[in-house]
Amino acid sequence: MDAAIKRSLKGSGMRCTPQRYAVMRFLMEHTGHPTAAEIFEAVNRVDPRCSRATAYNNLRDLVQAGLVREVAVEGRAARFDAKGMRHHHFICDRCGNVEDMEWYDVPRPGSGSLGKRVLRESEVIFRGLCTKCAPRRPLKRRRRVNVG
Repeated sequence: MDAAIKRSLKGSGMRCTPQRYAVMRFLMEHTGHPTAAEIFEAVNRVDPRCSRATAYNNLRDLVQAGLVREVAVEGRAARFDAKGMRHHHFICDRCGNVEDMEWYDVPRPGSGSLGKRVLRESEVIFRGLCTKCAPRRPLKRRRRVNVG
C-alpha cells in the first residue's frame, strides 16, 4: 500500500509529505466514511506534529487532486473516502451514516442539456433510512380468546 499511495500522489503532481501520506493511508485503511475531524484525530495520534490546519489543507488538496471523494451530508459534517473502486453512496436521513453502494454506470446527460458546462464525472447519492433506522414492521398482535 505504501508504494501505491506514493505513486498516486506523484501521479497527481503532489509531493508526498508525511502528513499527506498519513491522511491517504488512513483513508485507504478505513472502511467507513470519516469526517475531517476524525481524520485529523487519527493522523494526529500517529504524528502529533500534524496540526488541524495541515490535516484539513491536505484533505482539501487530495479532494481537488481527485484522490479523495467528499460526500456532502446535508446539515452534518462532510464525509470522505479514498477513491479506490468506483461506487455510489447511501446517506441515512436520521443518523447520517454513509454507506457504499454498488457501482453502476449513470447515463450521461444528452448533448446540449448541460449547456456549455463540461461534465467531469457523475455519482448517485441515495437518501433515506438505513437498516438500523428504518422502522421495523410491527408484530402482529394475537387476539385473546376468552375461554370459559
